[in-house]
Amino acid sequence: MDATATFWLNGESYPCRPHLSLAQVLQERGWQQKPVVIEYNGEILHRPFWSETLIQPGDRIEVVTIVGGG
Repeated sequence: MDATATFWLNGESYPCRPHLSLAQVLQERGWQQKPVVIEYNGEILHRPFWSETLIQPGDRIEVVTIVGGG
């Protein structure tokens, strides 16, 4: 894999490690158990698919945290 390959997370680039799943990315950043919505390459990705979705170079991920209150 090209050492300069990256994926994008909330507008910032990160190195793309081989066989890294979306669930691992979220766990590394403390979002795995939080109520969040994931936009993966422009589409909402539901939680059951996080562990089977492998990050590819150039992927764009947006994490939106859900906040309660009123």
